[in-house]
Formats: sequence, C-alpha cells, structure tokens
Amino acid sequence: MLILVAEDEAKTARFLCKGLAENGYETEWVRDGEEALAAGLGREHDLVVLDIMLPERDGWSVLTELRKAGKTTPVIFLTARDEVEDRVRGLDLGADDYLVKPFAFSELMARVRALTRRGGTAPGEVMYRVADLVVDPVRHRVERSGEKLALSPKEFDLLAFLASHPGEVLGRALIAERVWDMRFDGDTNVIDVAIRRLRTKVDTGFAPRLIHTVRGVGYVMEQRKN
Repeated sequence: MLILVAEDEAKTARFLCKGLAENGYETEWVRDGEEALAAGLGREHDLVVLDIMLPERDGWSVLTELRKAGKTTPVIFLTARDEVEDRVRGLDLGADDYLVKPFAFSELMARVRALTRRGGTAPGEVMYRVADLVVDPVRHRVERSGEKLALSPKEFDLLAFLASHPGEVLGRALIAERVWDMRFDGDTNVIDVAIRRLRTKVDTGFAPRLIHTVRGVGYVMEQRKN
C-alpha cells in the first residue's frame, strides 16, 4: 500500500516514513502543499497523511481541491492545531481522521490500519465525494454537510451513479440503462421526475447546488463556481 506523507518538517517526515515502512507501507514524501496536491491528483494512493500548516498551500486547501476533483482517498490530518473548530472544519472538508501532535506512533498506526482496511478500490468499497456530499455504497448511506439524507433505493442508485462520475455529463439513455436497466424511451419523463425528487433531497437547503441539467443532453453532478 502506498501512503502520501505531506509534512514540511524533515525530522517528523523521516520519522513517519521510517515507521510506516517498518510496518510494510510504501511512502511518498512531499514538503509543501503544491507538491501534495500535484501528487494527490497525479498518482493513486491508499492514504494521505496531511499536515495543515504547509508552505505554499495549506492542508485545508489541498484537501478541498482533492475532493473537488473527485478523489476519495482517505485522509488523516496530522497537525499541532488542537482546537475543536479546527477538527470540525477538517472533518467537514472531507477528512477521515484528525490526529494532534505530539502523538503516539502506535495510535497513528491503529488509525492507518482502520482507514486502509476501509479504503481501497475494490468494487463496492469506494466512497464518492462531491463537495460536502458523501455517498457510501457499502453502508447505503448519504450525507450532506454531515446531515444524513433519506433516499429510496432507486434514488440512492441514481445519486451513486451521478456521484461516481463527477463533472461528466450523463445522457438520459445512459442513466436509464445503468440505473433502471432499461432502454430509454424519449416519450417518458421517468428520469426527469426522479432527478427532480433527488434534487429536492440533495440540493434544497444546501449550497452550492450539485445536480445540474445540460439542456438537450442530460445531467451532471459537480460543484460550480458562482
């Protein structure tokens, strides 16, 4: 398993990489936020250990951009910032765990093992994230801004399909085939109705809107800039 370590303090980074290697993990070490973002976007990792106070670009920003890009890699924030609001902010941005320095390496390893067991790319084990929306196919669970959303089974299947293709315009015929297992009939509005119901649950009361119509083509799930 490959773990990305984003840490600007060389002594801490060497300690982390040595300890992880002794436990059977391969590591990639980067020293600043720009390198962390480039590495996170450019290569598949099983886990990211991310310091918040990085040069060039802070950890908040790195995580935000990774999640915007659809990266679901588990992330542990490792930082000296121990205020409750910092922990809440990190988790709200899509972090999977938060460990405050100084820490016991045994505790870090326990958290690494828990997240790498939960992570991975095997079918049915990935979680989809778009902005503050999290779709967990294993637990059949959806959250937006930490709030659980109640969806019907078909609404969940539709949302999971959209969230698994962030930024891609999905045509009605493709949606009908993948979600309803049927050929699309241009005279039916079943997909449009289902999308409207899904929007009510996913976008109403939240910002920004994530489900968008591409007129004459289909639908896309993405976070758009105002």
